[in-house]
Amino acid sequence: MKEIWDRMRIISFFLFLIISNVAFAEKGIVFNDVSRLNPTVVYKIVKVHRIQDIQNALQEARIKGVKVSIAGKRHSQGGQQSCVNCIVLDMFEFNDIISLDTQNKIIEVQPGATWEQIQDYVNPYGYAIKVMQASNVFTVGGSLGSDIHGNDPSYGTIIETVKSFHLMKADGSVIKVSREENSELFNIVIGGYGLLGVITDIDLELTDNVIYVMKSEVMDYTAFPNYFNTRILGNKNVGLFSAKLSNAPDSLLKQVVSSPYIKVNDKRNKSLFKLHKESWLVFNKFFFGLSRKSGWGKNLRWCLEKFFVAKVGRTEYICRNNAMRPMIKFLDYYSPKNTDILQEYFIPIDKFVEFVDGLRKIIKDKGVNLLSITIRYVPHDTRSFLPYAKSNVFSLVLYINQGLNAEQVKQAQMWTREMVDLALSAGGTYYLPYQLYPTKEQLLNAYPNFNEFIEKKRTYDPGSVFMNRFYMQYSN
Repeated sequence: MKEIWDRMRIISFFLFLIISNVAFAEKGIVFNDVSRLNPTVVYKIVKVHRIQDIQNALQEARIKGVKVSIAGKRHSQGGQQSCVNCIVLDMFEFNDIISLDTQNKIIEVQPGATWEQIQDYVNPYGYAIKVMQASNVFTVGGSLGSDIHGNDPSYGTIIETVKSFHLMKADGSVIKVSREENSELFNIVIGGYGLLGVITDIDLELTDNVIYVMKSEVMDYTAFPNYFNTRILGNKNVGLFSAKLSNAPDSLLKQVVSSPYIKVNDKRNKSLFKLHKESWLVFNKFFFGLSRKSGWGKNLRWCLEKFFVAKVGRTEYICRNNAMRPMIKFLDYYSPKNTDILQEYFIPIDKFVEFVDGLRKIIKDKGVNLLSITIRYVPHDTRSFLPYAKSNVFSLVLYINQGLNAEQVKQAQMWTREMVDLALSAGGTYYLPYQLYPTKEQLLNAYPNFNEFIEKKRTYDPGSVFMNRFYMQYSN
C-alpha cells in the first residue's frame, strides 16, 4: 500500500502542476531550480535591485494574500526557493559589495553577491574567503540560508565567519542580527532556508590569501580515516583539504585521492596570486559527458582526474583564492531525458568505512549513475539551530545523474531513502537543500529539533508570509 501511495503522490504532483499551469496561465509563470525536478507555478518573480523592491513585494503579498519565497542561483534543489502561487524574490542582481574593512578583514556585501565577486574584489588586497562551498558560483545569501561548509578543516559551517547581517521581517521593518543582538535569530536564520525573513546585507570575516603546496596521494578507502586522523586533523599547516572517492566501476568507492593544501611561507612568486580563469572547458565537458553514459567512460575519467586534476605524483603551488575557485562550467548540462543532482551525507569518521561499504552496495544494486563523490571534513557544530555535523564528520557529496520521468523519479526516491537510512544507522545525517525524497520520519531522525524550528518560525513570522515547498512538505 505504501508503494502505491507513493506512486499516486508523484502522479498527483505532476497532474497538479498541469492544472496549476492552466489556472495561473495569465498571472503566473513556472519557476524551477537547476535540477529541473521542481517546476512550480508562481504568482510572479520580482528581480530585486534595492531594499524598496523587497518592501514593495512584501506589501503586495499582504494585499494579495500570497506567500513570499527567496531565490538566488537556484542551486538548492528541494523546493527551498518557491511555492505554488507565491512571489519569488530573485536576489541575484541585489549583489553590491558595500565596503571592505581592511584593518579588521571584514567585507560587507548584499546577499546576491557571489563568492567569485568577492574573490575578484579582495584578491588585490591579499585577502581570501574563510568558508565557502567547493565552487565560487553561489550567492552569499543562499549560502547563509543553507548554512554551507567549506574545505578549510579549521572552520565548521559558514555561521562561524558571519559577524552580523540585517534581516527584513514580514512587515518590511529591518533589524540587525548578530551573536550579541537578536542572537536567537542569528542561529536560526543561518540555515533557515529563507523562512524567517530576507537578509539584506552581510558582514563576513576574511582571511589572508596565503600560498599552499598541494601534493595528492592515492590510497585504499579503508586506510583513509587513519590517514586523516594522523596527518590532517589538528595539523595547523593544512589550510585546505578535500578528497575524492572513485566512481569508476573498476574501483568503485575503493580508491581515495587525498589532496591536502599545506601552507608555505613564500610570497615571492607574484604570479601565483593572479586569479585563474577556467580553461580546458571543451576537454573536461567531453570526458565528463562520456562518464555520464558508460562505465568505461567513468574508468577513463577517473584515470584522467588523478593525473590532470589531482596531479598525483606532482607538486603544485597555488594561492588560497585559486584553490577555492575550481573548474565548474564544464558541469553545465541539459537533457530532456535526465538531469544531474546533488546529495550529501555527514558521517562520523569512525563510521566512514561502514558507510562506504553500504553505499557501494546500494549504488550497484539500484544502478545509481554516480558521476563523482567528494569528501570534506566538518568539525562538530555547536552553533547552528539545525546542525548537520553532530560530531566531527566527513561530508560525502554525491553527484548523480537521474532520469526525469515519473518512474525514474520514484526509483531515485527509493534509493535515496535507503542512503538516508544508511547514514542514520551510522550516526550521521543528510543535507537538507536537496530533493524532497526523504520521509518526514527520516528528517526528524536526522534533525530532532525540526519541530522546534517550526515553532520558532511561527513565532518570528506569525503570518507565515515566508514560505517554500520544503517547509510545506515537512511542517505538517
